Amino acid sequence: MSTEPETTESAEPGKPEDAVRSGTPTGGPDADGPGAGEPDADEPGAEDAPGTNQSPDPADTTDSPDPADTTEPADTTDSTDTTDSTQPADTTEPAAAEGSPQLSEAEAELLAQKLERERIEQRKAEKKGPIASGTKLSGPAADLLAAVRAVESGEKPVAAVFDEPRPAPRRPAPEPVRRPQPVPAAPAAPDSPAPQTVDGVRRVLAAGSAPEALAPQVAAVLGEGAEELLREDPWQLLRVTGVRPEQADGFARALLGAECRPDDERRTRAVTVWLLEQAALAGHTALELSALATALARQGVPDADAAVQSTLAEGEALVFQDALDEPGARPGPAPSAPAASSAPPAAAGDGADDAEGEQEEAEEERPVRVLVGLERYALAEESLADGLARIVNSLSKEPSSEWEAAAAAASGSTAELIRAAAGHGLVLHTGGEASRAEPAALLTVARGLGLRAVAACHTPDGRRRFAALLGAEDPVVTVAGLLAGTEGPGRDAEGALDLDVLVVLDAPQLDVEGAAMIVESLPDGARLVLSGDPAVLWSAGPGRVFADLLAARTCPQVASRTPDPGPLGELVSGVGIGELNQVDAPGKEVVIVPVRDAGEAVHRTVQLVADSVPRALGVPPEDTVVITPGHGGAAGTRVLNAALKERLNPGPGRFGGFDPGDRVAYSPAPGRTVPGQVVGADAEGLHLSSADGAVVVPKERVEQAVRHGWALTAHQAVGSRWPAAVVVLPGDAAQALSRPWVYTAFGRGERHLSVVHGVEQALPRAVAEVTAKPRTTRLPVLLRSQVPAAQ
Repeated sequence: MSTEPETTESAEPGKPEDAVRSGTPTGGPDADGPGAGEPDADEPGAEDAPGTNQSPDPADTTDSPDPADTTEPADTTDSTDTTDSTQPADTTEPAAAEGSPQLSEAEAELLAQKLERERIEQRKAEKKGPIASGTKLSGPAADLLAAVRAVESGEKPVAAVFDEPRPAPRRPAPEPVRRPQPVPAAPAAPDSPAPQTVDGVRRVLAAGSAPEALAPQVAAVLGEGAEELLREDPWQLLRVTGVRPEQADGFARALLGAECRPDDERRTRAVTVWLLEQAALAGHTALELSALATALARQGVPDADAAVQSTLAEGEALVFQDALDEPGARPGPAPSAPAASSAPPAAAGDGADDAEGEQEEAEEERPVRVLVGLERYALAEESLADGLARIVNSLSKEPSSEWEAAAAAASGSTAELIRAAAGHGLVLHTGGEASRAEPAALLTVARGLGLRAVAACHTPDGRRRFAALLGAEDPVVTVAGLLAGTEGPGRDAEGALDLDVLVVLDAPQLDVEGAAMIVESLPDGARLVLSGDPAVLWSAGPGRVFADLLAARTCPQVASRTPDPGPLGELVSGVGIGELNQVDAPGKEVVIVPVRDAGEAVHRTVQLVADSVPRALGVPPEDTVVITPGHGGAAGTRVLNAALKERLNPGPGRFGGFDPGDRVAYSPAPGRTVPGQVVGADAEGLHLSSADGAVVVPKERVEQAVRHGWALTAHQAVGSRWPAAVVVLPGDAAQALSRPWVYTAFGRGERHLSVVHGVEQALPRAVAEVTAKPRTTRLPVLLRSQVPAAQ
């Protein structure tokens, strides 16, 4: 295998490569590229693994978060990033007055004097006023404010609670010094709480030595009466995103004094709910009671059982007893609070006392799994199971000659898919990018039979690619647009979607709440086809709907036999089964660029995007995506985006850190990323152009919702593809790698893949050994109790 020689001989800035030569991963231990290696004990990593100084996108949390990424709580030791400015810069700054008349020297002097007087008056007012933005805080109060802001802005992930211990990371390369950014006062949100509520919360925070700047967030979370609630229960501060138990404990000690105890019921309840929220961010819809008890003990709760009992009694969580079918499973003791159970109730009737007793005894001996979860996810999972059972059972099973004729005209797995959809309300379809032609053929057949058929994709780019297969855009929407009512067929008089067939592409990206909304919106008799690649990263939100449905085997499953073509398809297909194969790439489809450290990785990445790929392959920089394991660190998205901006679109960042022409990643909701470009800014906010059309991001949302978008995480990029992809693997990101992450990242390029490779044998080990982290969900058990297994 050949590698890119120019990119391994010199690392001087400003010295671009002369050419890009083809290269593929090899398995030799001395090879420059990725290859097969000896197993080691590396655990699956999130996109932001401990030691990589990386953190997920606020949309991935949670960018999120990734179960092996942004939804999963990751390391919170990124101390460098917590000192960054977390308030949005003013996006109303006018553009440079290029055509304005020149001022005379006297006018310019008068203007300068006026500005200086205004600055002096502002400094005087600041000295007399309250502490602003926490800039004069120190000690625990400053730490608390920094933690909250870091999580809100995505600079830091939420706390890692359920991550497994990882080996000690390598020493990361020093992160480049960031330019200081102005820190304006945070603008009030449109739905901000009443001023008197904020003032009351501010007084309580001051009494507890907490930063008063958190008052708006606390008041928004706790609502009306927040002052009294916080004074009576200081641990309610844990409901604010980014606050950790030890910080809430310090606040409670300052307020309660000697009354503050580790076994205080208020504390144990708040910590229990906080742990369940962290579990949801890690992808779990519920936690096993034993795992929750262990986590409570780590947080200093002396009696975990009592803590769970108190939380259940207050209705802040629910407990479930799910019957297990696995041989050798042992029953677990359930809390005494009323529990929801998925097991069928005992039969009742006259003269059946003995039968009841025998059945109850059998049920007591049957092993169960005791789970505790938050109500919103428990209800979503149960609603999803109920809706899927309705879809499966409401479709008429009568054979249709029209459907059979359409299937006979097709071949292979396309014919299988058409036949399965003809007689079943729910069908699962699996395959890679090339297999999308099969649901496209199904959609064409359904529309030809006079049915109202619609396809929904995870991203606008997925919608574009699928519409190209159909030759029309009318029946293709995004999932978000379909649920919001901005795209698609609309709803009938009963509120159901006005359609007969719904094909959902990118199905692994559905979390339980999104999937439940889709299923609840389908009318009786509708057909639902879920299609996707089970090897990609799972959803950013809780649950693993597609994987659970595949495991439950309650409906027909059609596995595509259409392989992805070319060297890239061969490479990615091998990764999907745990093999990093050597492939021939005569057209420079795959290039390996070895690097020694993170600094060289950033330099080589900029060279590839700006020079080598455009010159050798004709792919312009705007059609190339850079993918890296996380946002922080010396080769994370922030550093890479700063370097790419300086090279491709330099500017002062006068609109909240952005300039017209900047590529951005806009996150309108957690788990959803829309690529776009900055057009400008005014009093309304930051103006973007994207595949969804023109977007105006309010200035108070810019910092939380918009990032530069030349470089993305794999979870931000899933569901989209670009002509060329550059995957950056610096040495300090080795423990963030997993097979789903590599599969997803390597599969984002349509024509070309460059791997900036600095992880040595960690890459083949991750592909061979590090699979997706398990998620605790209830969907398979719920489905088995309502839908018989498919034959």
